[in-house]
Amino acid sequence: MRHIRLVVEYDGTGLCGWQRQANGPTVQGHLEAALAKLLQHEVAVTGASRTDAGVHARAQVASFRTERPIPLHGVRRGLNSLLPPEIAVHDAAVVGDDFHPRFSATGKLYRYTVLAAPDRSPRWRTRAWHVPEVLDLAALCAGAAHLLGEHDFAAFRAAGCTANTTVRRIDAIDLVDVEPGVIAVDVRGNAFLRNMVRIVAGTLVEVAQGRRPPAQVAEILGSRDRTRAGITAPAHGLELLEVRYDGTRRPTFGAPPSLV
Repeated sequence: MRHIRLVVEYDGTGLCGWQRQANGPTVQGHLEAALAKLLQHEVAVTGASRTDAGVHARAQVASFRTERPIPLHGVRRGLNSLLPPEIAVHDAAVVGDDFHPRFSATGKLYRYTVLAAPDRSPRWRTRAWHVPEVLDLAALCAGAAHLLGEHDFAAFRAAGCTANTTVRRIDAIDLVDVEPGVIAVDVRGNAFLRNMVRIVAGTLVEVAQGRRPPAQVAEILGSRDRTRAGITAPAHGLELLEVRYDGTRRPTFGAPPSLV
């Protein structure tokens, strides 16, 4: 039995998220349907992250098992000929039987993109949260600094989150100047709770708007109370950029967030 890992890119616009469901198209559902046609048997696909409806991914990791001897390049090409335009497979590789896309991961990198401009932009309509005002990026960085390291992030998880523990580690938060008026908040950590990055983004944008002082982020974190944190930023601004399996830790805790 071969265990094959896939690296998948998708535009989440119009999709009902990663996890298969009966009421709409999903990434997992499309992958399993395409693999069933390609391999001529039913396939269960496991993913590294259960992204929500509207969330995008540049490098989602998934895996499946098969006894069919199709070459790896044939798996990739075959899937790309069967998948809808919003989903593509960029890599296929054989991995060990003990590999698990989610539980073997040592870290993930998410990007949240904000369009901070008076006017909306059709080009960024499905890729960035439009905030029609200038943001104080220094205040945003000051607020983000309180989130670095290992903490109980109960205040930054969705009400329906079923994680056994709310302790997570954020290794780095960086601001990326994508283009004039478009800022990306890159959040790297070992793992994330449901909606955690979107709630972090919503809270930090409120800090950047002057609606909260940066020091209040530490108070929210310590409270473990979701009602104290900011809004859950819209799903379409979020993208999964990377899933790591290298067993190492990235930047030292306490490194100040910066504009790069």
